Amino acid sequence: MSLENSFFLLMKFVIPLYLLAFIIYAIRAFKGPTIVDIILAVDCLSFDIAAFMAILAIYFKSAFLISGAITLALWAYLLDIYVAKYLVGKEVGV
Repeated sequence: MSLENSFFLLMKFVIPLYLLAFIIYAIRAFKGPTIVDIILAVDCLSFDIAAFMAILAIYFKSAFLISGAITLALWAYLLDIYVAKYLVGKEVGV
């Protein structure tokens, strides 16, 4: 079995798990009882999408996908910092 066939076999199991996780995160993001739950759901969704983009970038050997994954992960990290700063100090700023 070649590496490409192994990858496709693995992706048959991984893609449904990612889709299930995306649905669960989206439900939590829209119906989260607190702001912390919503931020955690958006954060998990962002990092999962970034990880999936990194996997696809390795497979397709594309630099564009990995740069998008890094940008998305950094955006999610900045979101965490701003929300944490807001929750601690009740103000957002530089």
